[in-house]
Amino acid sequence: MKYGYLNVGVVEQGPAELLGRTVFTLYPHQSAFVVPADSVTAVPDGVPSRRAVLAGAVETAVNVLWDAAPVLGDRISVVGAGMIGCCVARLAHGIPGVDVTLVDLDPSRRSVAERLGVAFAEPDAAPHDRDLVINTSGSDAGLRLALETAITDGEVIEASWYADRPVTLALGADFHSRRLTIRASQVGAVSSRRRATRTTRDRLALALELLRDPAFDALLTAESSWRDLPDVMTTLAAGPSSDLCHTIDWGDA
Repeated sequence: MKYGYLNVGVVEQGPAELLGRTVFTLYPHQSAFVVPADSVTAVPDGVPSRRAVLAGAVETAVNVLWDAAPVLGDRISVVGAGMIGCCVARLAHGIPGVDVTLVDLDPSRRSVAERLGVAFAEPDAAPHDRDLVINTSGSDAGLRLALETAITDGEVIEASWYADRPVTLALGADFHSRRLTIRASQVGAVSSRRRATRTTRDRLALALELLRDPAFDALLTAESSWRDLPDVMTTLAAGPSSDLCHTIDWGDA
């Protein structure tokens, strides 16, 4: 089985303008592979190769924020401090006057939030009256919390992927009485707010430029050789861990 799909490597054969360049692409992990030239994006100078692996997560976060359209001074909560939630929080943190809180069940995420420059709260202590709540938790409990903590007439951006799992919500409570809105965000298409002027390549190129920010290194929590993949995958499959982005090094393959 080929694991994973986020890759950063060096072009060994291809167009002259890409030859020898460090690039990002989506492909199952292996030591070498052939892809169309237009499926790779050059990594900007100043972005370390390992950090560039986060391009897919940051690209998703860019799309989420294009959908969410926060404004100056907004109070924002991001429910779920996984890779996507952390990327959303860091990008939103850059908007002047914005108050961002990451909400997660795992108290160890507090230190990650501190490195990202945002506040942290466990669900029971999550702030209320938020202008915008973005759910990236992948859980119906996270979506319920988002509805409970949004302001009246507020908006919840649902950026989770549930696959075939059903979601249960108490829509007779906060949702109707406080006239809330739930809006989906999904990376498969550029946000409708930017679709007329941005392509998916533009969005990915922007994500890679944003990765000049060293704060994103907080998400790089572990690294293993490709030789250890069977053990790594067994550990990951066993249940939740403190890892955010566990990178695999193919350098000696």
